[in-house]
Amino acid sequence: MIVESVVLPVIPGREQEFEAAFAVAAPLIARQPGYGGHTLRRGIEEPSTYLLTVEWESVDAHERGFRGSADYLEWKGLLHRFYDPFPVVLHYGEPVD
Repeated sequence: MIVESVVLPVIPGREQEFEAAFAVAAPLIARQPGYGGHTLRRGIEEPSTYLLTVEWESVDAHERGFRGSADYLEWKGLLHRFYDPFPVVLHYGEPVD
């Protein structure tokens, strides 16, 4: 299992609209093969910033599977208009002991 981690810089003043759009978009990612769960957390010091973490079976499940799907096009249409600047997506491996 890997973790996708991305800080989402939402345009200030559009947080409620973003959260409503994310609620619509969440089932699109949740039904993907290799999906293992996600969390969306709102920033405390910077309330227009969110942290999204998604567990995937592999990087390929995210990069080729989800991003290559029709669901991703819908996800993109729902959410990408809220970001400024566009976020950087990183993947992390198993926990280090």
